[in-house]
Amino acid sequence: MSPLLRVQGRIGQRTLLLTTAAVPLTGWAVHATVLLKQLARKDKDPLTGLLRRDAYTARANRLLARRDDVAVVMVDADHFKAVNDAMGHPAGDAVLAAFGARLTAWAGPRASVGRLGGDEFAVVVQVTAARLEQRLAQLIRMLHAPVVLDDGRTVDVAASVGAATTDVLGTRDLTVLQRAADAALYDGKHSGRAAVASPAHTTAPSINGRRAGRPGTAVWGRAA
Repeated sequence: MSPLLRVQGRIGQRTLLLTTAAVPLTGWAVHATVLLKQLARKDKDPLTGLLRRDAYTARANRLLARRDDVAVVMVDADHFKAVNDAMGHPAGDAVLAAFGARLTAWAGPRASVGRLGGDEFAVVVQVTAARLEQRLAQLIRMLHAPVVLDDGRTVDVAASVGAATTDVLGTRDLTVLQRAADAALYDGKHSGRAAVASPAHTTAPSINGRRAGRPGTAVWGRAA
């Protein structure tokens, strides 16, 4: 064999070895990407794109631990059953998806935005006391804007909102803040404005950190 052919053969062997070694690395990279996507899907509600309860809670606790001027905001869609009954479940799903998009846009990328179940949502967001009223009024306007369906029909929607802040309540305990915000929400239910919790709202009876007596708690022993 000529010297040139021997050199070409050695180069070819090295190329084969490098290519063979790269295959498992490429495979692991693809596997890792798929795994991360699967984990992301597991953490998020497929309809609204919001965090599921556990993922929301974990992120919310991290925000509360390291930031000041934090508000916990609870949101219930008003008359949601009537939308499902009158216009069908696809219309109800569209309303929930729209609420998810609006809450995400309002809260921003650093917040924790979750769907707790059914038509109940929660947001943990950093906001100063001076801007809280303005920000909550903005949220009410966004959530009360009609939802336009794919077939052109329009759904009139509304939501009840309650908020609790770390500075007013003097705590960073997510359970306490959610309970107070939930109690404030029900004080202002269907009023068309957001209600802000006072320290008195922390004494409301609760089940698993949610207001006792809300739909689902009496039957199942946990928040709906």
